[in-house]
Amino acid sequence: MSRIHQGTALVTGASSGIGALYADRLARRGYDLILVARNRERLNALAGRVTRETQRVVEVIVADLNDRTGLREVEQTLRQDASITLLVNNAGVGTHTPLLESNVDDMERLIDLNVTALTRLTYAAVPGFVARARGAIINISSVVGIAPETLNGVYGASKAYVTALTQSLHHELADTGVRVQAVLPGATATDFWATGGLPVEHLPSEIVMRADDLVDAALVGFDRGELITIPPLHALDLWERYESARQAMRPQLSTNVPAARYGVTA
Repeated sequence: MSRIHQGTALVTGASSGIGALYADRLARRGYDLILVARNRERLNALAGRVTRETQRVVEVIVADLNDRTGLREVEQTLRQDASITLLVNNAGVGTHTPLLESNVDDMERLIDLNVTALTRLTYAAVPGFVARARGAIINISSVVGIAPETLNGVYGASKAYVTALTQSLHHELADTGVRVQAVLPGATATDFWATGGLPVEHLPSEIVMRADDLVDAALVGFDRGELITIPPLHALDLWERYESARQAMRPQLSTNVPAARYGVTA
């Protein structure tokens, strides 16, 4: 574990759960921190503990990323603070409620946070990273992005977006010195489930990963330069075959005639 100064990491959704653990682990790796969340009391308590235990500089920004004013404040920080070398897009919300039982306004707010805010923060960070030829973005996605039948479809679609954006950024930013990683957790022991009305204790224990283990595994994947990190997936060959099939389709996805199976003749 490096104590060399790594620059500053800005972590969203940092007051609890996965975000708070990233803050702790990154500080111990030598990063100063900018922690973003809505809960001032939790943020200040976390900042105080991390500072005491690691002697790193920790700043807090109390902001609701669903609020345009708060979001713009974080964007401005990413544009102006040249010490920032890592953005962890962790803030997000989810639900297990089926579409027909969900409120569309709640789904719009989910999209605003999981998709729009994440996109705007990424756009704010990347130009500076490229100009300095240094930086990284860690996007917290979800396995439901590749298994959308598992939970609410809007939530799954929002996480599919996060994964796809990460893959596209990896392609666009090749040879710029900027790295990207998407982390796809499965069921994880955080307050995500209770917030959605299904306490994690109601899930089968064999499918629920400790949040500490999730973050530690994800950081190993980051160290190894993984683009897609799926900590709960033991059979890595399944992902490799999935990705290989996707890449094999790419050259065949746009042609000037319909496939023969449709029986359409020119």
